[in-house]
Amino acid sequence: MRKNFNEVLKERELREKETSEEKEMSLDSSERVKVLSPGQMVFKRFITNRLAVVGSAILIFMFVFAFIAPIFYPYGQTEIFYKYDNSVVDLAQAKVRNEYTAFYKEGAEGVHSSVRNKLTSTITSIEAAGAEEGTIVSSEGDTYTIEKNNDAIYSLFASDYKEICNVGGTSKVGVYDLVGKAIKYEEDVTEVSGLEQKIASAIKDKKTEVSLGGVTYSIKAGKMKKYDIYATAEGFNYTGAKLGAEFEALVSETGTSGSFEYNGKTYSVKTDKNVTTVSEVAGKNFLAYLTTYAFDAHDESTALDDQFKFAALDAIVNGEGFSVNGESFTVSKEDEEFVVYKAGESEAYAALSTLVIRRATGEDNLELALKEKTREVIEEMDASGERTAKFNWEIAQVDANGEYTYDENGDLVKEEREITITNKNGSYTLTVEQVVYLIDTFARPSKEHIVGTDGDGMDVFARMMYGGRVSLLVAFVVVILETILGVIMGGIAGFFGGWVDNLIMRMVDIFYCIPSMPILIIMGALFDAMKMKPYHRLAWLMVVLGVLGWAGVARLVRGQILSLREQEFMVAAEAIGLRTKRRIFTHLVPNVMPQLIVTATSALGGVIITESTLSFLGLGVKHPLATWGTMINSVSTAEAMKAYTYIWVPVGLLICLTVVAFNFVGDGLRDAFDPKMKR
Repeated sequence: MRKNFNEVLKERELREKETSEEKEMSLDSSERVKVLSPGQMVFKRFITNRLAVVGSAILIFMFVFAFIAPIFYPYGQTEIFYKYDNSVVDLAQAKVRNEYTAFYKEGAEGVHSSVRNKLTSTITSIEAAGAEEGTIVSSEGDTYTIEKNNDAIYSLFASDYKEICNVGGTSKVGVYDLVGKAIKYEEDVTEVSGLEQKIASAIKDKKTEVSLGGVTYSIKAGKMKKYDIYATAEGFNYTGAKLGAEFEALVSETGTSGSFEYNGKTYSVKTDKNVTTVSEVAGKNFLAYLTTYAFDAHDESTALDDQFKFAALDAIVNGEGFSVNGESFTVSKEDEEFVVYKAGESEAYAALSTLVIRRATGEDNLELALKEKTREVIEEMDASGERTAKFNWEIAQVDANGEYTYDENGDLVKEEREITITNKNGSYTLTVEQVVYLIDTFARPSKEHIVGTDGDGMDVFARMMYGGRVSLLVAFVVVILETILGVIMGGIAGFFGGWVDNLIMRMVDIFYCIPSMPILIIMGALFDAMKMKPYHRLAWLMVVLGVLGWAGVARLVRGQILSLREQEFMVAAEAIGLRTKRRIFTHLVPNVMPQLIVTATSALGGVIITESTLSFLGLGVKHPLATWGTMINSVSTAEAMKAYTYIWVPVGLLICLTVVAFNFVGDGLRDAFDPKMKR
């Protein structure tokens, strides 16, 4: 049977089709090229590269880990975790009071600061001299007397003065009004009888001085028919009888301020506005009690105001009871300390002691019985020379929420705890083991926290996920930004050439020469000074990295377009009249895309390393926003890295895996786009 040529060819094609399914086609076989598109060919070449497939799998995992897993994870990146644990805490501080506190009687005014600052030192001098009293002269020349009542209480008196004379000097008297013919005297100047008439006559006669009562008054013309009047006194001007040359010599020896004794009397010298006044100390006016006693109330609800404290000190000095706000009290001395009782009650209302005991927070709300026990133990420590001592005491119990617990009667539930007292150079610290509410810092990996917590009590696994989100976001945004800039600048330079090419390439050279790290350091310091928010700082970081990195992409695109623009298809595009923009971005740039994809993919890993380095150095994203770099920075010391390997090792592995994966994918894409470059 004869067959024509067409039938023979059909049978041959049928046999080839049947056998082609049984044999494996190579990537560069002519049969395969006939059935695959260019994109399919690239994909087939890519998936045959095992490292590229591994890298792709790692990147898929990273994106799921960073962008999807946080949705299902119960903790946030800035959520702080706490724990309840037994911990040795400072309960209270105890110290012997050496400073004297003044409690003023009702209606008495406080003393000048120059006197307050000298109270304790003056009393120390009195005690050192074995005296019963002493004096303090203020910076204003006022004299105060301190008298001893007992070892811890002194009385403060202000001296009463009787002016004797004044000595020379010039001071302003007031302002004379020529219209009203009256003198408006200064606040502390006494009106001088007959002075207005003298001043009026002097002004009429155009004189500048008048004398009255041994004092010379100067007249100085002012504005609007007003005159300033000054008094100049010469020598000693007595208010009564003169006291003689010996008295005046003692005044001169005393100077501008101080006191001296003359004929059994005490005199005070005080200078104000260039006028020195000598006064006799005529008596004493009681002001306050000075004491080193601390007042301890029976319980937290008992309020001891300054009026109560003054009355209690007055009762101790005078040996009597006292009344405050309609309630009566008595004071008794017990074991070298004074105890205050409310009338008719046997339980102590308050106690006075020179050993001050306060909570570590400074609050005075410890129960009186605990203070008394503490004083007993400290006295025993001092007697035996011991530096530490312990005793048991019932401390208020704390529940799981850090709150005090109460029984059904509303009373505090207490539990016995061991209190330790430590002598630290005369200051005593009371410590106790107690349940406290703490931030759960550097917790080890557990069911609640898969990779533990960091130094701020935040879940490390949650921060790893959110940190990966930021690091990947920064990488892609920076690469996209520098790719866009590079394509535009490189495309224009390669297509137009000439002076345009020279200008853009010189810009590329300049960007290559820019010291990126110093600029980033300066910008980091600037952001710190501006106290920029973390997300704003992140946006600026991405912009700066993108702007600094476009030069390499521009040079690559320019080189490719220089070789492509002379090809036949570009000549044809120009011949049919396509616009320049369309020729560049529709025909030239797509032919450069394979190289761009490879370059961009490889650059992603470098950007992640850069961002992590900047964050590690404190120049990138700031706490509490999580990035892989800031997480490693949180354990940057050698001791921390050794103790908390469970924090930085997983983060370091994530950075390494992500960067290596991008490099694997980049190499795989390069080999898939250009098989000739396959090594």
